[in-house]
Amino acid sequence: MAHPAKKPAETPLPAPFAGWFAARGWTVRPHQQALLERAREGRSCLLIAPTGAGKTLAGFLPSLVELAPLSGDARRPHRLHTIYVSPLKALAVDVLRNLETPAADMGLALRIETRTGDTPPAKRQRQRASPPDILLTTPEQLCLLVASEHARAFFEDVRTIIVDEAHALAPTKRGDLLALAIARVAGWAPAMRRVGLSATVADPSALARWLGAQDVVMAPPGAAPVIDVLDTDARIPWSGHSGRHAIADVYAAIRRSRTALVFVNTRAQAELTFQELWRVNEDNLPIALHHGSLDVEQRRRVEGAMTRGALRAVVCTSTLDLGIDWGDVDLVIQLGAPKGSSRLVQRIGRANHRLDEASRALLVPNNRFEVLECRAAQEAIADNALDGEAGRTGGLDCLAQHIMGAACGEPFDADVLYAEVAATAPYADLTRAQFDRVLDLVATGGYSLRVYERYRRIVQDARTGRWRARSPRDAQQHRMNVGAIVESTMLNVRWLSDRKVVSQRKAGEGGALRGGRSLGKIEEYFIETLKPGDTFLFAGQILRFVGLQETDALVVRATGEETPSIPSYNGGKFPLSTYLADRVRRLIADPAAWRTLPAQVREWLAVQQARSVVPARDHLLVETFPRAARHYLVCYPFEGRLAHQTLGMLLTRRLERLRKKPLGFVASEYAMSVWSLEPMGDVDFAALFDEDMLGDDLDAWLAESALMKRTFRTCAVIAGMIERKSPGAEKTGRQVTFSADLIYDVLRAHEPDHVLLQAALADASTGLLDIGRLGDLLRRVKGRITHRDLPRISPFAVPVMLEVGREPVYGEAQDAILADAEADLAADAMMQ
Repeated sequence: MAHPAKKPAETPLPAPFAGWFAARGWTVRPHQQALLERAREGRSCLLIAPTGAGKTLAGFLPSLVELAPLSGDARRPHRLHTIYVSPLKALAVDVLRNLETPAADMGLALRIETRTGDTPPAKRQRQRASPPDILLTTPEQLCLLVASEHARAFFEDVRTIIVDEAHALAPTKRGDLLALAIARVAGWAPAMRRVGLSATVADPSALARWLGAQDVVMAPPGAAPVIDVLDTDARIPWSGHSGRHAIADVYAAIRRSRTALVFVNTRAQAELTFQELWRVNEDNLPIALHHGSLDVEQRRRVEGAMTRGALRAVVCTSTLDLGIDWGDVDLVIQLGAPKGSSRLVQRIGRANHRLDEASRALLVPNNRFEVLECRAAQEAIADNALDGEAGRTGGLDCLAQHIMGAACGEPFDADVLYAEVAATAPYADLTRAQFDRVLDLVATGGYSLRVYERYRRIVQDARTGRWRARSPRDAQQHRMNVGAIVESTMLNVRWLSDRKVVSQRKAGEGGALRGGRSLGKIEEYFIETLKPGDTFLFAGQILRFVGLQETDALVVRATGEETPSIPSYNGGKFPLSTYLADRVRRLIADPAAWRTLPAQVREWLAVQQARSVVPARDHLLVETFPRAARHYLVCYPFEGRLAHQTLGMLLTRRLERLRKKPLGFVASEYAMSVWSLEPMGDVDFAALFDEDMLGDDLDAWLAESALMKRTFRTCAVIAGMIERKSPGAEKTGRQVTFSADLIYDVLRAHEPDHVLLQAALADASTGLLDIGRLGDLLRRVKGRITHRDLPRISPFAVPVMLEVGREPVYGEAQDAILADAEADLAADAMMQ
């Protein structure tokens, strides 16, 4: 039950703690006191508190109080007392730094350590043998520990597990695995309390259910943030995502601040933005780059410099948007639309990390539609309106991984494990029959694959009926592949150790390539597009590709004036939230609200109204018009790229049956366009957009789509059917794809209801296809479709038309191509 953190009858703090608070002029805040009381009662709880409210200290305070009497007793065996789980490695490191200070100030001789993917193997081994008092870790490392041979002994003394930024984990597959791992630990440590920490939650009760918490404690809100949307004198592009038009304004904002975080939505944008800021950095300000593909040492150097206050700005992705306390940051710049109000609140909270000071943020739209989205987000936050994803149904591929992990520890009883799994929120509706099918998948591969020895990964003891890993090698292979983050195969980017090799190879002497210091990791598919001598942006530098040496891409620093490529990383793009999309539609439909928009955007909307129509909030505008011997259909659902891509796929099938000869389609976050050889203005649009397209049309398209194979590949990797890493080897992306496609074809032909095919369909429906959201769209616009058959392109159509046939060109070349295309299209669209 959620309730405000009213100050309970206080139990006095132990003297060292009371003295520590008093020395700083602090008092224990009501929500911190509430967590102390819940701990004394043995109750689990979720704390919702704004940035700067002492949320992290509130989570750890009960543990520190409990550990204080044991501090300094050299004779006691070290037992793990508290586990802290963070979604980010950088956040775990930051929390360690902030936790060590009060512990040292109070004279608490405690072992507090981190354990992430960056922790050296020797330290991890020592931690298993002699656990620290408090362990700061990630979901993947917790799952790895659960799968260890002596997991029960390691976890049985745990009293508290703290999940930070719980809202970021719960609606994901990482959240599925974490919920299962916590349930497993709770079986070994029944007295363990669960504590969730979060600053931005749309539905606290749903998050509490995911955590398994009995109470929700709500801290009072902090100071309202100050959010501005950039109103630039520069021309705002109709399309594109580079933000280059606003770089001078962004740099000016950095100059006016103490320290700024410049958030972008993708790693490719981070590399480009960093280069652009250095291009205009006439004051030689210290500006750094931070994203997940960079080498860990470089990321740690940036984080250390931020802590020391040695940087004026950091260009970053989501690697820094959760909970990290940078005391000197006084401005957050969001370059590009935020895609959701909750995500924006989270990022804004990195500025002025104090409860009583307003955080300052500057939103910088990349194009004209993004101006509308940024305004909508600004208004949503002013109204204290958050968006958030609903609770998800746990993935069957994650369940398969968990079953294998359980078997790698002590042997398990299927009845006990099923009860444990079904008690978690993601798997509350899991039937015993479904569980048994997933168990059979791990044990045999399922009906169609049971003849293959390699898929028999667990075996059942004939005497006890318990399940265990078939062999130590199977257990080792599982541990090497734990986790739900399935990225493209990555290659190490390393400096070439001897540059003489380049000249030797040019002379035909065939010098041997050797790699030196690592710069980070990059997707294999991107390197495959390069030939020796090509340049690209990475780690904030222009590099020249020399060649491949096993899993290393060897590079040297480039010289000259070439325009480099930019790695177009998979992942990192956020979908436009349903809530924010509705706000954008409402803003567009209200001409009175346009007066706050930049003049060039107001003109754009006004000409759209005159030339076609601006749709009402719950209506779908469909425009048809000819251009350059082709015919176009453009609609504006404002439901996000994924839903629009699925809509485009299904509409083209229907238009084929209508003999309109569609040639292709393109989707953006806001619109979707189909082009064809025949006019489409005479189509029955009510029938064309009928929601029955989600029946046979969808099934037929999925049957022949490569998308299902890609989705299946991810599920197969998570479930452990295809291993990315084996002892002494690592598969390339091509090898993983080949293996997955073979299995997919066998299952489609012989076992179409296989567990992994079900998992892939569920993922495609909710993720890559966004079928649920598309269904909501079709129901929303039923009977509300507005069609305009136009003689030429409309202003609204220009942005999505600029996407048609565009190749992934980057840098100034991209801007030049877009500018040329814009000039042509805009001239037609704005002509009175």
